[in-house]
Amino acid sequence: MSQLIADLALILIVAGITTIIFKRLKQPLVLGYILAGFLAGPNMSYMPSIQDKESIEVWSQIGVIFLMFSLGLEFSFKKILKGGPSPIIAACFIMFAMWGMGCGVGYLMNWSPTDCMFVGGMLAMSSTTIIYKAFDDMGLLTRRFASKVMSVLIFEDILGIVVMVLLSALAVSNNLEGTDLIVSLVKLGFFLLLWFLVGMWIVPTFLHSNRSFINKETLVIVSIGLCFLMVVVADSVGYSSALGAFMMGSILAETLEAERIDSAISSIKDLFGAIFFVSVGMMVSPSQLVEYWIPIVVLVFAILIGQAVFGTIGYLLSGSSRSDALMSGFSMAQIGEFAFIIAALGESLHVTDGFLMPIVVATSIITTFLTPYMIKLAAKLSTSIKPEEPQVKKRGGRKSQPILTVNETLKTFIKKLVLQTTIYSVLSIAVVSLVFVSLLVACRHLFGHWVGNAVCGVLVLLLLAPLVRPIIMRNNTSREANALRKQGRWYAFLVNFTIFVRFAFVVNIVFYVIEFLSPLPWMLHIVVAVVIVYAIMRSMWIRKISIRIENTFLENLNRREESSGPAYARKLKGRDLHIARLSIPMGSNWSGKTLAQLKIGGSNGVHVAAIVRDHNRLNVPGGSSMLFPGDIIEVVGDDQSIEQFKQRMTAEVCNERDIVAESMELQAIMVSNESTMVGKLIKDSSIRAEYRCMVVGSEDQKGNMHVTGADHRIVPGEKLWIAGTSASLASLRKVL
Repeated sequence: MSQLIADLALILIVAGITTIIFKRLKQPLVLGYILAGFLAGPNMSYMPSIQDKESIEVWSQIGVIFLMFSLGLEFSFKKILKGGPSPIIAACFIMFAMWGMGCGVGYLMNWSPTDCMFVGGMLAMSSTTIIYKAFDDMGLLTRRFASKVMSVLIFEDILGIVVMVLLSALAVSNNLEGTDLIVSLVKLGFFLLLWFLVGMWIVPTFLHSNRSFINKETLVIVSIGLCFLMVVVADSVGYSSALGAFMMGSILAETLEAERIDSAISSIKDLFGAIFFVSVGMMVSPSQLVEYWIPIVVLVFAILIGQAVFGTIGYLLSGSSRSDALMSGFSMAQIGEFAFIIAALGESLHVTDGFLMPIVVATSIITTFLTPYMIKLAAKLSTSIKPEEPQVKKRGGRKSQPILTVNETLKTFIKKLVLQTTIYSVLSIAVVSLVFVSLLVACRHLFGHWVGNAVCGVLVLLLLAPLVRPIIMRNNTSREANALRKQGRWYAFLVNFTIFVRFAFVVNIVFYVIEFLSPLPWMLHIVVAVVIVYAIMRSMWIRKISIRIENTFLENLNRREESSGPAYARKLKGRDLHIARLSIPMGSNWSGKTLAQLKIGGSNGVHVAAIVRDHNRLNVPGGSSMLFPGDIIEVVGDDQSIEQFKQRMTAEVCNERDIVAESMELQAIMVSNESTMVGKLIKDSSIRAEYRCMVVGSEDQKGNMHVTGADHRIVPGEKLWIAGTSASLASLRKVL
């Protein structure tokens, strides 16, 4: 038997026992997993320990991938961008403040400058996976502040890549070149935008066109395959696998299959996620905890106090309410997977001391253990805060279209130009790079060098044409452009000048392709590039293809939003009311009951905005609408009312004893001569209506069974086989 199987058996058995204990103690399961890793790890000599540590580490990396993939499904990239600059402001402030605090702690400990910088980077980012798991275990994912925290954490993870680039540059050269930082930021933005644009055009289109052929099993295979494909792509260009998994999750979050994917992979995510947190517990060494207890305690207090203070201030600066800022800041008081990655980076570059890794692991475990208690402490403190008065906007008359000033019109016009030029430039550069890296080699191999160059040039120009045309032609006759032309010659000249600049930019792209492939003089290449670009501008065929590509992208981007959620949900953002999506648990007592019978609005203070069942959606359901297990309901309310509603929903579930007591039985009952049902037809008897039983058949004197219909007449002495619960059969037996 493989050692990996034995190790997994040990891990899962110990994790199962510890999680049951923590469940009884009403503690987060993450802590149980970490304790299981500590008990089953190689540092615990008094218990059986794992042997194949490298394989377990690989499985734990898969756990991070699934956790980040699931996180992307919950919080889509589009939702985060709609949040505006608030998450960016909070993330930048918190990271800068905590980095400075980490450097200060290292300086007080007399550590080397490099160690101080790396410790600052470790403290700068909270753990996305740990906070997400803690919110999930504590039932806080539907709270308003939770979505703000996750948005900030995602930006921290993205900025964490920049932090790693900075630390690597500092470690290697002991100084930081501004050009290196700019190049790394541009590269990161390029790939994020490219992945999102291409993914949103291909993946939703593929899923939507094959929707009728994709069942639950196929959906699991396809979604996990896409996730790992993006992981491989991200790793091949030098980024973390967690970022690739998150990006694919954010792409799939915009599809109609997002809920189905999340439900289908939930069990797999729980399994590999448990292995990840168990592997974190395995890093704990009791001897190192004793040796470095002073810096561990100092770092723990620095994280708890720093995140509680700077985190709360950061969320206040981003526009959150006082109670939400307090809950958000306190919930981020821990470090996790990125701290481990940064510590490992320092060790691999041989620029940090070996004691940093055990200190960081111990600090992470302690702060993870304290995370739920910090959240509970924030909840108690937030109750003492005086609630803020909601701002009521005065309404007067009919809503009119806002009148933009000349400067506002100019800003809008430039903003649209920059956005469209950036998007299509990224796609054009990606097409040229991909063709030159892969297709050019094949063309030269098949047709020879120069003929292959010509064939490849024609193909790349055909692919580029629908992408470069919008750079020149879009927004030339838009509302903003026409308004600027009416303001005078200067503004008309400015609009026309932007057209000329974009034309020259596209000519430069085409010129680069021709110059790379053709041996002719460069002046001739410029002339050919101008002619080709002009032909692209005049071609109606290319125009239709370009419009079709853009419409497909916008349709994929907006499909889920248009088919889910009432329009007023977006207007609740930033107010006390918000929408939460909840799933009716299996075995719910609400099965088959209507909204009127459950009295959800009257007893819980929430409104049911929609009911989603498989692919069907019922917006603004009436009182006669029924609920069934597995339904997803969207409810509108404040944090308190939604939390009360969740508690009621999870409490009103059939337990195992009720299910056994209500199970069906099949019994044979002999009809006596004195029975009041003798001579009646089964359909006229009260067997079904009053006793909730069903006559399956009758047995004659020879023991043969006969199917009985509704017109069967009950005769004395016959044996009826009847199905029903034990209580109903006992009552019916007395009558028969």
